[in-house]
Amino acid sequence: MTPGRRTDGDNPALAAALAAALGRPVATLRAIAGGDLNDAYQATLDSGERIFVKTSADAAPGAYAGETASIRWLAVAQALPLPQALAIHDEEASADAKSSPRFLALQWIDAGRSTDASDEKLGRGLARLHAFGAPSFGGPDDLLRIGPIVLPNAPAPDWPTFYAERRLWPLARMAQERGALPDHTLRSLERVVDRLLHDAIGGPSEQPARLHGDLWGGNVLTDVDGQPWLIDPAAHGGHREVDLAMLRLFASPSPRCFAAYEEVTPLAPGAQERVALWQVAPLLLHAALFGGGYGARAAELLNAYL
Repeated sequence: MTPGRRTDGDNPALAAALAAALGRPVATLRAIAGGDLNDAYQATLDSGERIFVKTSADAAPGAYAGETASIRWLAVAQALPLPQALAIHDEEASADAKSSPRFLALQWIDAGRSTDASDEKLGRGLARLHAFGAPSFGGPDDLLRIGPIVLPNAPAPDWPTFYAERRLWPLARMAQERGALPDHTLRSLERVVDRLLHDAIGGPSEQPARLHGDLWGGNVLTDVDGQPWLIDPAAHGGHREVDLAMLRLFASPSPRCFAAYEEVTPLAPGAQERVALWQVAPLLLHAALFGGGYGARAAELLNAYL
């Protein structure tokens, strides 16, 4: 998700809940810049250890548990580092939500600056992650939660079916209900989905890749040693071109990243022509969440495949 949300001030209820979950005193809790879907904090324990904490009253119950599962599922591949989940509280909100806020506490990463070298590490690491594979198109859970949005995530027999039924149609309907799509967008989507399912515009068949699932540039964090980390995953099995297409959509790394990827595992012919097709789903997601011009951009990309 694109960055921008920030919360100012202390949060005593969160500090108390965090200390209880960790079993360790929290010396300070300071609001920091986060993303659009969460309030972000830096917690410092009595030992001096720092922890990153995200919280949101709007998060769907299970969203933080799902993110924790995504982190662990991706970490199995040992392709790129992900921050360790240290504590979580992800139950249904109580009548007094401030008394037990939902949150996810993660290993703190000291941020550095991306370079051509770090972008190359990212490309090679993503190639290894995708090549590790996944059991199916979909999963590991039947539902995927991104902020307040819940998407079907059950396995499908092939990628075109998964992309159409678990991503394009649910997201388009949510965006339509928000009034964020131009007229006739659903009609265009119906024609594109038909081509996806019957005309092979999605390219040659591939085995399921292990995807980050929400891989815009802001969800790659380069540390002070130049090592890229993956953060905020919405992991599932899918087509490997999807992660790369979203990585080109917002805050893209340098071309060295994509060149390094192809040095490890080259993409199938025609991959460049499919980038916009895979960008439709994240644009529809943004339209459903934020409105704005995302729906118009998704409609524009759909028209290229009519």
